[in-house]
Amino acid sequence: MSGGLNWREGASIELMSGYALLDGARTPRTRLTGVRLAIEGGFVHVAVPGTADVQVVSAPAVARLEYPAPPADPAG
Repeated sequence: MSGGLNWREGASIELMSGYALLDGARTPRTRLTGVRLAIEGGFVHVAVPGTADVQVVSAPAVARLEYPAPPADPAG
């Protein structure tokens, strides 16, 4: 893994059946919103607000990701 991940803010993640991430209350969830995520090497790194840990799931566990599009480049 590289030292710096390309984080996406304000994202949501939905997992396939049988997979879960822990929310801020440490409750397993199959869908989380308002998270930070980074994709690297077939894995999705997920930082959940209210927690100090980064959770990692393999790409096949992910059903859907959403995050805001970057602003349009005014130059181009």
